[in-house]
Amino acid sequence: MKNVACLILGGGKGTRLMPLTAYRSKPAVPLAGKYRLIDIPISNCINSGINRIYLLTQFNSVSLHRHIRQTFHFDPFSRGFVEILAAQQTNEGADWYQGTADAVRKHLRYIQQADIDYVLILSGDQLYRMNFEEMIKTHQEADADVTIAGLPIDNEQARAFGIMRLNDDGRVEGFLEKPQTPEELEIVRTDPAWLDARGIESKGRECLASMGIYLFNRETLVDLLEKTDYEDFGREVFPAAIRARHVQVHLFDGYWEDIGTIGAFFQANLDLASKNPPFPIDVADSPIYTRPRFLPPTRIDGATIISSLVADGCEIEQGAVIENSLVGLRCSIGPDATIRDSVLMGADYYQDDRRAQCAPEGVPPLGIGAGTVIERAIVDKDCRIGRNVTIRLPEGAAADSEHGPLLIRDGIVVVPKGTALPDGWSF
Repeated sequence: MKNVACLILGGGKGTRLMPLTAYRSKPAVPLAGKYRLIDIPISNCINSGINRIYLLTQFNSVSLHRHIRQTFHFDPFSRGFVEILAAQQTNEGADWYQGTADAVRKHLRYIQQADIDYVLILSGDQLYRMNFEEMIKTHQEADADVTIAGLPIDNEQARAFGIMRLNDDGRVEGFLEKPQTPEELEIVRTDPAWLDARGIESKGRECLASMGIYLFNRETLVDLLEKTDYEDFGREVFPAAIRARHVQVHLFDGYWEDIGTIGAFFQANLDLASKNPPFPIDVADSPIYTRPRFLPPTRIDGATIISSLVADGCEIEQGAVIENSLVGLRCSIGPDATIRDSVLMGADYYQDDRRAQCAPEGVPPLGIGAGTVIERAIVDKDCRIGRNVTIRLPEGAAADSEHGPLLIRDGIVVVPKGTALPDGWSF
């Protein structure tokens, strides 16, 4: 795997994840209480033996850069690295990235080294676990120019994805973006028997979706980008490669989720907290790496916690009830508080006397106050929720709307980062 370089795309503005992306990029959004989304693709690379990793960033990237700098350090003998390639003015161009392909084009010199034969291109905002060694094996055995990971899905799901049409050998011969009609779906239909013959139960799934995970021969990628002005991999580079190159599919049938919306983010986190999560975190031979924070153990004093995950450094007081929820780092939850079907991201720091004195008069301390009720909500970091506050979706509220300092997105209440709600506040 020493001849493989990986480029991870840091994402655009992340407008569908607002307000979680108001002050951070998509890959920097917290996940499962103690991780960030970017930890997923980097961990997949490390667990697959790939340790030459470039991260392409552009929007709201300060916290992402800090996380990478504080987390991923390789020993000097491995020659491994996670290096940030931020959008910048150079002699080759003064514009920001115009798309995923344009971002890679602006940094081709980093992969044009003599000992790089393959380039793996990943997204920074997907949740999955994959051994890329198997994908490289598929690529080599097919003698392909490009290999793309494909996920079997049903016809209803297919309407939201780019769908591939294959020949009997797994070569991609066509691609249709978000087919809507039965006629369009029939064009890109995959015979379930073909999947079954390759060890994947079809389960009624007749379409293969592009996962946005690409493996290129280095020279193929350079040629495709230098001889065109294509700006996007999914819309332009990949369809063009199908017409002129050997593009092979690599079948994947595990958990995969594109964390592109508030609804997807919310559900993915709650799924992680369930008794039998579809994406288990505790896989011994394929861990998720993140920043070591050296926080104290969580202290729980007479609380009731059901089907939930609680991160390090929290304080949960007597009488609190936490059900089907995720509690992030350094979270303080007061007596008799109720947290149900919610994601609490926690805090970036502990409140000490100095910080308490600096807070304006009447502003609650950091954390969740006594007697507060939070249901079906996302509470971003560093929020100050007072005592006897009620946060739940108001009856009849629009699925996407604003209510004072809070927002509703995809039918979920979102408390933006740093929000302060006084005692007795009710939504």
